[in-house]
Amino acid sequence: MTIATAESHRESDAELAARFARDAVPLFDALGRRARRLTLNDADAEDLLQDTLLHAYRGFRSFQPGTNLKAWLFRIQYHRWISAHRYKQRRPAEVTVDDVGEHESAGGAARLSADRPSAEDEVLDMLSDNDIRRALATLPDGTRTVMYYAGVAGYTYAETAALMDIPIGTVMSRVSRGRQRLRVALAHLDHGQTAFVESERRSA
Repeated sequence: MTIATAESHRESDAELAARFARDAVPLFDALGRRARRLTLNDADAEDLLQDTLLHAYRGFRSFQPGTNLKAWLFRIQYHRWISAHRYKQRRPAEVTVDDVGEHESAGGAARLSADRPSAEDEVLDMLSDNDIRRALATLPDGTRTVMYYAGVAGYTYAETAALMDIPIGTVMSRVSRGRQRLRVALAHLDHGQTAFVESERRSA
């Protein structure tokens, strides 16, 4: 193949823009909601969204069509948020208040595993975003992030491991610890405790 022929097969800027508009634009609302829940501030959320979209567009030629675009965009957003948080705090940091309320799964991912959801997972589905945030805030940073991805957003263990760049075994152990801690945290929420009891009765 000649150089001229190779160049003719390279995606043009116009084609790239069209593909980005077709595939990524429908996910902007989800990215915006996630940005607001990560930053808890509309202005910071807008900055994070714009930064995410800029980096996503710049790297869009490297995205492999047919793979999980939503997870790819969320991963970029997560890393851009971490970078911004580190810059503001002038020290390394992990997630402090996790993404909550985004219950859509990425690519139809199953909740936590193919097994039946735990009582804690079912209770989370019954609570408001604020109550979920309060419950997750009681968890250590790494555990909180895993519990958001695997317990709230609906990612599988494997997808959560890929998003966080950690071994799948670490995800599983953090989920186990997180469920135990959530049981305690949920018991201190009046309606969370009621929901937990109802969930326990159904599973009995």
